[in-house]
Amino acid sequence: MTIRYTLESLSDLERLRTFIVEQNPVVARRIVDELKQGIHQLNNFPMLGIEVMNAPSAVNIRDLFITNYTVRYLVANTDIYILRIWHDREDERNNTIYK
Repeated sequence: MTIRYTLESLSDLERLRTFIVEQNPVVARRIVDELKQGIHQLNNFPMLGIEVMNAPSAVNIRDLFITNYTVRYLVANTDIYILRIWHDREDERNNTIYK
């Protein structure tokens, strides 16, 4: 499996990184590492996340929970597309393409 990031997910990562660095630069590195490790697990276990029931393809669009973060991704053939990433305290509807 190849993990690919959408422009939206890269923007999400930058937004989260900026916020965390302002709050606590030491914690920022740990959180980034946890997110990377969690996402990397999808290489071996692409269906690890929970189905997003209101998505157009609930079987292929899933949410992976990594500590206090949600990673929404799409499994498509041999690729995994990271769609969006947000913190649990954020309003998910403003950070996801599925409402």
